[in-house]
Amino acid sequence: MPSVSQTTFERTLADFFRERLQAGADDLDPRPQEETLWYLGSLLARFGDSDQVFSYDDGEISVRPLALLYRDAVEVDNHYHRCLILRQLGDLALFMGALFPENYRRRGISRDYFIGMGGGAYDYLGENARHNREVFSELAERFGRLLQLLAEVCGRGREMDATDILQLFQRWRETRDPQLAAQLRGLGVVLPEVGGMH
Repeated sequence: MPSVSQTTFERTLADFFRERLQAGADDLDPRPQEETLWYLGSLLARFGDSDQVFSYDDGEISVRPLALLYRDAVEVDNHYHRCLILRQLGDLALFMGALFPENYRRRGISRDYFIGMGGGAYDYLGENARHNREVFSELAERFGRLLQLLAEVCGRGREMDATDILQLFQRWRETRDPQLAAQLRGLGVVLPEVGGMH
């Protein structure tokens, strides 16, 4: 039996996220492809480096707005560069929509905006990218569910205060999303019958 000093405990951030994604994906039907989960784990690890999220534009460091990335993709003449920009747009839409929805909601940007922008970018890549077309197609088709999976994986273990729970409940009342219902029940919230609320 190897000693502790002989055992290698190397584990990358991408591996950490992939394990959590695989565990969370067991609740999805159909389950996402392994290649898609691998891509999502790599995406989360890549965006763990803030240089991959933020850009330097007009003397300021900020997250480039998705609409401006879309404009850049439309205006570029080179097909390869268009695919790179659209991949960045899709990846940012997933990341920002999953991890910072409240921040954007306060500014009037809904979840549907991320789904439309990211899903559209991945849809183009599913038909036109050189590699990973199946992955991009699945990301396009199931963007909303995969965005929720990322949110759950990244938010698991986070302490929620009363304001967070009330906001979650309000979103459930507006959408009746079964995933939100499951999250609320997991927090011990007893939900009213759907037909009984006015």
